Parts: sequence; structure tokens; C-alpha cells
Amino acid sequence: MSLSPKERDDVSEILLKIKAISANIETPFVFVSGIHSPVYVDCRRIISFPQERKRIIELLEKIVREDIGLENIDVVAGGATAGIPYAAFLSQKIEKPMIYVRKEPKKHGEKRQTEGVLKKGDRVLLVEDLITDGGSKTNFFNGIKNDGGVPKYCMVVFSYGRPVIVEKMKEWGVELFWLTDWNNTLELAKRKGYFSEDEYSEVSKFLKDPIAWDKKWVAGEKK
Repeated sequence: MSLSPKERDDVSEILLKIKAISANIETPFVFVSGIHSPVYVDCRRIISFPQERKRIIELLEKIVREDIGLENIDVVAGGATAGIPYAAFLSQKIEKPMIYVRKEPKKHGEKRQTEGVLKKGDRVLLVEDLITDGGSKTNFFNGIKNDGGVPKYCMVVFSYGRPVIVEKMKEWGVELFWLTDWNNTLELAKRKGYFSEDEYSEVSKFLKDPIAWDKKWVAGEKK
């Protein structure tokens, strides 16, 4: 990808500075799956910081222009709800039509999962805030496909970098792009003092094996 290491570090520091990435080893966060985590990534916060938001959108635009190519995209899609602002900002910058994708089809009207104008065969770039295991993206890809579009690219601000993500993207034939990930962020968080030594250690363990970390924490909590 066209982003430099410095640009990726800039994104990581933005997320840490605005507390879109935060650690708590005393009272772990709980994911939708029920797994406890010593770290939480909330890229929704970016939309409330104009200058930082501007930089993020500039880098998303750079990837579109230099790695994907404007001519290869017909529509920019945002996944409900976190991806919608990014799709709106980016589609305006690159002057492409926008749609958004619901988590499930409507139960009334045309019963579509997408909102906006999606023509049959349109090549779609899905823009999202982050990707953890790729599960929710598969749901959005299904919605796009069922409504006649062709999911071709997916772009996120932050990727957890798990192997399962790559596998799921391959299954769909979708090319994935991201601004930064844990490989860029974890060492920077320690080096610049955003994470303490203990936080760095626990987050490292969690990222290596989330299930094992969850089980250990729950067992300790119940003692």
C-alpha cells in the first residue's frame, strides 16, 4: 500500500491521542461476543475531532487514488452505523455516489439491505471504521451482492491484523486496505507513554490469544 510508515504512525497516534484506543487492565472491556479485553478501539470518536478527522479522510483518499484507482470504483458504501460517516466524507472528496448498508434487510417496502442508488454490477468500495475478525463485513458484502452490487474493496481505519481477516476477504475476492493496525500501534503506545508497562504486557498477551486471556481473567475474577 502507498502509505508510508510515518503516515501509519500518525494515524496510530491520532487514535491514541483522542482515546479512540484505550487500555484498562483493572476493569476490562466486554465485547459483543462476551470476551473480556484489556483494550478497546472506538474509531467512532474520530468524527468529533475535525482536524484529526480531516487527516484520516486525506489518507483514505490517498489509498483510493494511488492503490485502488478512481476508475475501479462505482459506489462508496458505509456499513451501519460506524462506517456511514467515513463513507460520506470520502465519497464527497472523490466525487463518487454513496450508499449505506444495513445490518439486515428491511422487513417492509422493497426489503433491501442497502439505502441509496445501487445499480446492478456496480463495483463497491465498503468503508468501515475497523475490522476485528471480518464477520460483520461478510454480512455487509452479502447485502451489497443481494441488491445487485459487486463488493470489490474494503477499507478501514484500523485493522486487528488477525489471519482470519485475510481468509474471509479471500473468500469474497475483496481487497482489504487499512490505515494502521496493532503492528504499528502497540510499540508506539508503549514508546510514547500512552500505555504503561503493565498495560503493554497485558494487551500483548490478549492480542496473541484473546480466548486464553479472557479465560484467565474470568478465572481470576471469580476467585
